Amino acid sequence: MFLIKPIIWILTLLIWAALAKKHRQQILGCAVGLLALCSNGALFGTVMNAYEAGYPEKQHYDVGIVLGGFSGLNKRNGKIAFSGAGDRLFQAVSLFKSKQIDKILVASGNANLLDNEVKEADLVINYLKLIGIPDSALLVENQSRNTVENARNSISLIEKVKPAAKILVITSAWHIPRAKLIFDRQSKHKIEYYPTNFAGPDQIDFADFIIPSASALGGWEMLFKEWIGLAVDRLRS
Repeated sequence: MFLIKPIIWILTLLIWAALAKKHRQQILGCAVGLLALCSNGALFGTVMNAYEAGYPEKQHYDVGIVLGGFSGLNKRNGKIAFSGAGDRLFQAVSLFKSKQIDKILVASGNANLLDNEVKEADLVINYLKLIGIPDSALLVENQSRNTVENARNSISLIEKVKPAAKILVITSAWHIPRAKLIFDRQSKHKIEYYPTNFAGPDQIDFADFIIPSASALGGWEMLFKEWIGLAVDRLRS
């Protein structure tokens, strides 16, 4: 993660320029150019919009799989705390309430090597019960530590509950290309994907071309992480 941060590349070039005895202006120019490129909201938005998945055709599904990574334990009050990716769960609830999915399967364990006692899926299931989702509509997969295990464990659980179920995977729009690669390998049946919390903008304004964006810097980091994960998962095949 440290090596894929654009801000680290820029700082490295600035330090190099400060210490260099030769070509200092060229190195400094590279640092400024990289900063301008990576903080350009229009460029980032265009790339992200091209990469993120669109909505599937509206239909009915037996199970909606909500991929974790959007919540954790708030140690201040012992309750669930949501991140920006919490839209994954809220969209799943909306799909359930509108009768587009019959069951919600929450897939997420704990990837922490030192403290893995609290399972994200358990926190989420308790929250869903609290807001009135019936037990009969809930499935839990709380052992997975990554998307590969999400797919393997979720598909195995669904095959025991309802073989040949129509499945909708609900996750962030930028995560769908990698999730699709992984889930399609695990299932014998066609799976559809529902995008949430888009990182790309609805529209790109003139200001995005000329005003540097700090969020674009963070967005590139997220996108590079996904691309590396996608490349690794392709090599696994």
